[in-house]
Amino acid sequence: MRKQLLTTTAAMLLAFTGSAFADMDAAKKFLDDEIGDMSSLDRAAQEAEMQWFIDAAKPFAGMDIKVVSETITTHEYESKVLAPAFTAITGIKITHDLIGEGDVVEKLQTQMQSGENIYDAYINDSDLIGTHWRYQQARSLTKWMENEAKDVTNPDLDLEDFIGLKFTTAPDGDLYQLPDQQFANLYWFRYDWFNDEKNKADFKEKYGYDLGVPVNWSAYEDIAEFFTGREIDGKKVYGHMDYGKKDPSLGWRFTDAWLSMAGNGDKGLPNGLPVDEWGIKVDENSRPVGSCVARGGDTNGPAAVYSIEKYLDWMKAYAPAAAQGMTFSESGPVPSQGEVAQQMFTYTAFTADFVKDGLPVVNEDGTPKWRFAPSPHGVYWQEGMKLGYQDVGSWTLLKSTPEDRAKAAWLYAQFVVSKTVDVKKSHVGLTLIRDSSINHQSFTDRAPKLGGLIEFYRSPARVQWSPTGTNIPDYPKLAQLWWQAIGDASSGAKTAQEAMDSLCAEQEKVLERLERAGVQGDIGPKLAEEHDIEYWHKDAVSKGNLAPQLKIENEKEQPQTVNYDELVKSWQQ
Repeated sequence: MRKQLLTTTAAMLLAFTGSAFADMDAAKKFLDDEIGDMSSLDRAAQEAEMQWFIDAAKPFAGMDIKVVSETITTHEYESKVLAPAFTAITGIKITHDLIGEGDVVEKLQTQMQSGENIYDAYINDSDLIGTHWRYQQARSLTKWMENEAKDVTNPDLDLEDFIGLKFTTAPDGDLYQLPDQQFANLYWFRYDWFNDEKNKADFKEKYGYDLGVPVNWSAYEDIAEFFTGREIDGKKVYGHMDYGKKDPSLGWRFTDAWLSMAGNGDKGLPNGLPVDEWGIKVDENSRPVGSCVARGGDTNGPAAVYSIEKYLDWMKAYAPAAAQGMTFSESGPVPSQGEVAQQMFTYTAFTADFVKDGLPVVNEDGTPKWRFAPSPHGVYWQEGMKLGYQDVGSWTLLKSTPEDRAKAAWLYAQFVVSKTVDVKKSHVGLTLIRDSSINHQSFTDRAPKLGGLIEFYRSPARVQWSPTGTNIPDYPKLAQLWWQAIGDASSGAKTAQEAMDSLCAEQEKVLERLERAGVQGDIGPKLAEEHDIEYWHKDAVSKGNLAPQLKIENEKEQPQTVNYDELVKSWQQ
């Protein structure tokens, strides 16, 4: 019987790996065929890292491990290329499922609530860091690596090389998630149109300052007005692009840092403290105390309302009429069709789709006619605030996963973010997570075809882009409120003020339920007393904070632009 079992195991490995034993032959084939010199490690170091994986995986060979992520290019590469390679090298069979982002969160919630092990590891957004820390359903990776998983933690993982660890570290100082891919929302504009001499002269004559990358929303608005209806290459063009359909994707449009760009919340990186960009305030113990200005929050404060009003005004005046009825995915390709001059923010994960040969926004030599630049900020924004959103899909291990399965999954997680693999993976998905990859020579060579993406990630500006932070005690419950409330404003059913009043009240209902339930212990919500905005503003200023700010009577500030090429030079210096 034992001999039969061994034979069956060998047959399984043969099916998975193409050889009777998972060993360095499979690793060398992977390095030859897939990686080559697309690595921050030389070949000897690559082989040494692969040998470590082979040795560490021996106790788990033959196991069938299931992990899950949303469907984006980076994860498709992991699922179709890296998972089979890992199986061949280690003998651990990996099934890497690809599903919708909302479905990932739903599976995660179900496992957290039921304790049933649905997946052995999840790649879910670091926006859930506050949720994971407060519910204590996810393993602290800091403690995991120091204790139970010490024997399966890559000595060459090099955590300091990851650019996003601040986003996945909780207030207790522990790391709860390991970044797998990340991308920012950046300003996008037609570099060729902005450098056209007639456009430059006409803009200067009309507005009295130079056409360039807008530093603030006043300049963005002028540029949007200037280009809308202008004829370029025989087409009427638009100065702005957005989307407005009442759909779950409308929520991302705003929770992904739109309010912070306007100047909502407090100063602080990666997130405002004590009031974050969602307008949720925490006390000195990181307990959420409110969302509405009546409790010291800022979700319905002047900066937030201004951000919604500008969104509505610009959509109506400067975007294609069809944008109002579009979802996120429908609106995404529109700028690449060649009729849009600028977009306030574009997810850099879609860079590859904007540089395809034959597009109206790509030159014959393959270089883009467009560029990425830092997003402009609104009138309430002050230096020291975050300026945009960065998505950080991160590996998360739940406590409900049995230890041996979690260890095997942890090996796979480390494999797909390893220095051996990461440069190649970064070229495929353009979702950069490691300094060593960002600064690799291959990205210096490719940078001219990526429209400023690499220049941005090598710049000091990138620290102002961050995901949702730790003030949010239950991301899945709170995030779903946003698209419904703002959808009412987008459809005209409510004013911007009414929509944000409704949103903050609904958020506080969730905070109140969590407080009553006591499920998050002494780091869960504890709602503050209610007072007027003047009381809370005075209280904030007395403590050196900002939020909630009082209304600025003239919200059209002095417009300011900067020359893109000079901006890039300043970064390099």
